[in-house]
Amino acid sequence: MNIFSLSPVNGPVIEDQAPLAFHQVEADLAQKPGPTFKPPSSALDGSDSNFVCNYSAMVGHEFCSPPNWRSCWLNHTTTGHQFNMTTDYENEKPIGTHRYYELDVTDDTPVNADGVDFDAAKLFNRQYLGPWLQACWGDTVSVKVNNWMKSNGGNGTSIHWHGVRQLNSMHMDGVNGLSQYPIAPGDSFTYTWEVMQYGSSWYHSHYSVQYADGLLGPLTFHGPTVQSYEEAIDPILMTEWGHNSAFEAIQLDTPATGTLSAGQEPFKNPSILLNGRGNATQFNSIATPLHETHDIPTPYTIRFDQPKRYLIRLINTSMASTFIFSIDNHYLYIVGADFVPVLPYRRESILVAIGQRYHIVVIADPQCNKTADGNYWIRTFEAGCTDYAPKGENHYERTGILQYNDSTALPQSEVWPSINLTCTDEDWDNLLPVHQWPLVGPPANGELGEHLTVKFNRSPSIFPLAYASIGGDTFNPMYLDYSKPTFLNLNYTGAWDPRFVVLKENYTNTSWVYFTIKDGARHPIHLHGHDFAIIKKGSGDYNLKNPPRRDVLLPAADGEDTVIAFKLDNLGTWLMHCHIAFHASYGLALQFLERQDAAIALWPSFEHSPELVESQRVCDNWNRWWGDCRDWWPGDGKSCGIGAGGFAPDSGI
Repeated sequence: MNIFSLSPVNGPVIEDQAPLAFHQVEADLAQKPGPTFKPPSSALDGSDSNFVCNYSAMVGHEFCSPPNWRSCWLNHTTTGHQFNMTTDYENEKPIGTHRYYELDVTDDTPVNADGVDFDAAKLFNRQYLGPWLQACWGDTVSVKVNNWMKSNGGNGTSIHWHGVRQLNSMHMDGVNGLSQYPIAPGDSFTYTWEVMQYGSSWYHSHYSVQYADGLLGPLTFHGPTVQSYEEAIDPILMTEWGHNSAFEAIQLDTPATGTLSAGQEPFKNPSILLNGRGNATQFNSIATPLHETHDIPTPYTIRFDQPKRYLIRLINTSMASTFIFSIDNHYLYIVGADFVPVLPYRRESILVAIGQRYHIVVIADPQCNKTADGNYWIRTFEAGCTDYAPKGENHYERTGILQYNDSTALPQSEVWPSINLTCTDEDWDNLLPVHQWPLVGPPANGELGEHLTVKFNRSPSIFPLAYASIGGDTFNPMYLDYSKPTFLNLNYTGAWDPRFVVLKENYTNTSWVYFTIKDGARHPIHLHGHDFAIIKKGSGDYNLKNPPRRDVLLPAADGEDTVIAFKLDNLGTWLMHCHIAFHASYGLALQFLERQDAAIALWPSFEHSPELVESQRVCDNWNRWWGDCRDWWPGDGKSCGIGAGGFAPDSGI
């Protein structure tokens, strides 16, 4: 057999080798540890660029994702078995490594993100945005969260890992009142979960509206991509931003109508941030005019080199705003929606609702009317479903810059002429999953499943801010009692407090349940613990064969039904809620208790479940802190006379 070898002087030569040598190489490959490599979607520079995937436990495997074939991830050199885009990632994953992170939650650092100081910020590791947490498909991740917010007048917290599957680990989902008690000031809790999916998301506080004060950060699970690319841009997070605490803002809105009281606005001097950078003078709200700014950050900027292809990851982390994202003169090739890879298709812009994520590939090849300086605007328009009123003449949507050279000039590019600012979800017919689910089965929970209608009420009575509901066909706003998390009460057999809005789904692990959502237009509905299939919209037919799926959607227009379906294959109780933080705080949420008896068997008792023991420890520390009303905001003892409803006037979600 002839093989190539290298001569140190004359270059490649052909040598005769015995066939045994080839078989020996093959055997060695089959026995050597699996690969360790820098994933193609990692950072190009900075401290995050040191990240590597470690598959040393995957003996006989090799990395198989060159720039022109990103759909492969790991290949077995002997059997040819691959982990790739067609792998059933809900049931099969590679063996990665165990990664450890630590996050300090603080409230003592002001933030200037857009030229106006914000003194009420709550931050991870005293930075906004929070650190970029990375893992690789198949890893296990542990994150220790330390609550260092001030004890006197501070906040509890709990951290949700948005969209993470959490298979049989509902106690790590980070929803206080469902899966845990809040972490009290001075206490810590370690979240541990498996990385079954790959793609992009974010982590954020689920303690009322706390994340809107800054407690959030990007989350990436490296894995294959359906379309080829050479380099990746760090995750791009988009949000609106205010300069008063979100805990104040939720009490300034007029939720029943979605409009604002005269002269009022939830956020003071609101603006739009792209990756933590904004310019308050561009938004210049009508309700609260801007008077003073300082040290306005330069726009968020990315750099392209021709003719490369770039992977871009979009994440909407807003409290209330749905955005339309575009880059002047550049097409967007959509390759992933939430954690679901989809067959590529081309758009000029993409609507990103709160909590939604998109993976897109952009080619460094400007279309039509190329600019002389090589600079192009990145735009984040507010869709027509937001309460704020920006002054359009200030071009509030120009939030970032794409550069091809070192020019510092502001772009002269023009917006795509056909961008639609209507508040409607991305066309579901475009979102064709690469990995197909089996045929969606009939609903175990009745012919049409659960009927869930979005409702508002001007006269709250159940709790002070009980304005919204999705808990059935009647007005039924959800309220979380932090002292009674469902996880610690799985063995309860009586009638649940109706304020907790518990839907019991006691079927089998192969059963499908349907949720029919009505009058939910404009409301980004997020499901915890599952991806769901979107099987019906309006008067259309049911689509049960490879329907689009994700974990956040904007339902169809009011008056039309949207039907979602998922399999009961993840034990525990899971939250479903509107991701407009105002509306979740007003009660627009529910929980569904999935296969209660099986969940009890998994977490049977304190004697046999260390998870319950740890949850009780967090509980005891919370009760100790909460039991002294002098610790309640603002920390001067004046709140002692207001009772629990004054401590938490909203749903707590």
